[in-house]
Amino acid sequence: MALFGKKKKDATPAAPQAAKIAASPGASAHVASMLKNPRITEKATMHQAASVYTFDVDPRATKRDIIAAVRAVYQVTPRKVAVITVPSKTRRSMKTGRIGASKGGRKAYVYLAKGETITIA
Repeated sequence: MALFGKKKKDATPAAPQAAKIAASPGASAHVASMLKNPRITEKATMHQAASVYTFDVDPRATKRDIIAAVRAVYQVTPRKVAVITVPSKTRRSMKTGRIGASKGGRKAYVYLAKGETITIA
């Protein structure tokens, strides 16, 4: 009974996942979809004065994906990216008394070099 057979070794090493995505057709569409939308809040607006921009991102996005998306969409190179998971929270409706949940997700703080800006409409 051979359920777990030996794996065949390839002569060429496997290419990194990012290189596969970048080489595939429609890669810019895939990368750009990692940024859902800019997060426009009072805190995010205050950070923009220091060249820090906040975006809602795909939950599966990595820092490298976010850097590639910002380069593709805004033509600037981030010097740093911080990714934070936003937890979902339970809320109670004052009208009906029922309990629901607000949606969580992920957000990314994108730090740019001094003097670089992104125009968010």
